[in-house]
Amino acid sequence: MRAVAGVSFTLWPGEMRAVIGPNGAGKTTLFNLLTGRLACDHGRILFRGEEIGGLPPHRIARKGIGGTFQVPAAFRSLTVRENVQTAMLAREGRSRDMLSQRAIGRVDAAVHALLAQVGIAGMAGVGCGTLSLSDLKRLEFSLALAGEPSLLLLDEPTAGMSVGERSALMTLVSSVVRERGLAVLFTEHDMDVGIRFGDADPGHAPGKSAGGGSQGRSGESRCSASVSRNARR
Repeated sequence: MRAVAGVSFTLWPGEMRAVIGPNGAGKTTLFNLLTGRLACDHGRILFRGEEIGGLPPHRIARKGIGGTFQVPAAFRSLTVRENVQTAMLAREGRSRDMLSQRAIGRVDAAVHALLAQVGIAGMAGVGCGTLSLSDLKRLEFSLALAGEPSLLLLDEPTAGMSVGERSALMTLVSSVVRERGLAVLFTEHDMDVGIRFGDADPGHAPGKSAGGGSQGRSGESRCSASVSRNARR
């Protein structure tokens, strides 16, 4: 049995593509292949023309690939501001400076600008454990952006949200993606969200994707992949 079978796609800067399918279709497995958490059985993954298949997750992240998870991974014991400060310092390889007021002061303006961009600047001092799911998702998005990726992988970013909250979050994501020139691949089981906000093939079989990328582009794509992964018991 194959969890991911013959998936092939190309992503370009400024492009959002959706991988649509029900639970168990292999969407998260595909993301795990792209981020190095799982190894491909067949195929290859190119990022900015470089083969990244087989690299460990931390090296892939440093090359400019970031993302969010189905379950928000923010530190619940920290404030919104502290979470983003931590992410920015970690990006610079300064994790040991997280208690340094000088280091924190150096990134403070960037932290405020990022929180403003995702619409939660007014909650900077709020503890993450008290945030609504909608605001927690926005924080998770800001944490992914704090790593300054050029490719974002969003694993079911609207899971658990109401219809209005889904639309607001994905409108925000779409706006930031265009503004920053990012490439985005997101998984979604809600066909309406996938079709509205991403270029997707709604009829693909579980474990497969027919997404081939936009045609007629010049220059180098952000990410190209053609992969397969057998299910493990």
